[in-house]
Amino acid sequence: MLRKLTPLAAAALLLTAGPAFAHVGIGPVDTFSRGFLHPLGGIDHILAMVAVGLFAVNLGGAALWLVPSAFVGTMIFGGALGYYGWPLPMVEVGIGLSVVVMGLAIAFGVRLPTIGAMALVGLFALFHGHAHGTEGIGLGISFLPYAAGFVIATASLHTAGVALGFGLDRLGTTRALMLKRVSGSMGALAGVSLPAGWLVA
Repeated sequence: MLRKLTPLAAAALLLTAGPAFAHVGIGPVDTFSRGFLHPLGGIDHILAMVAVGLFAVNLGGAALWLVPSAFVGTMIFGGALGYYGWPLPMVEVGIGLSVVVMGLAIAFGVRLPTIGAMALVGLFALFHGHAHGTEGIGLGISFLPYAAGFVIATASLHTAGVALGFGLDRLGTTRALMLKRVSGSMGALAGVSLPAGWLVA
């Protein structure tokens, strides 16, 4: 089912892509506090990063820490690419698609091998990192506190997703499954809505 829905979601993103996303050039990017608060102020960041933690809980085992770690590590790499001016096509679409695909993965209870899950979230993290690394072009070392705050906020959102997953599981299998399906579906819908301008990123 996920294989059928993902291309449809991608098509919707491409068809509705517009100026709703604005990840680069939104104010100063030179302090830790601004870097920490930025991910907490965008619905796309919150949905994608919390979803990674929730996805990790669904997989269990070593994936519980390997999947969020893969996101953070690859996001840092993507940030470095953006910081040094290496181009990456369709960054905003990739960010929007990350929300859609992660939402669908949760809604349908997709269970990938740990290495596959790490690769999936890593791909999306590359886009998230690149978008914000680009903000630091030309700022030199003064960008590092902002970047550090951004990374810590990302890890915190992953932790919130993990906590949410464990909290839902304590409600019982049937109720947890229903709530995960609802939350994943709402997240996927939000991901499609963002580039259309129905929600503010």
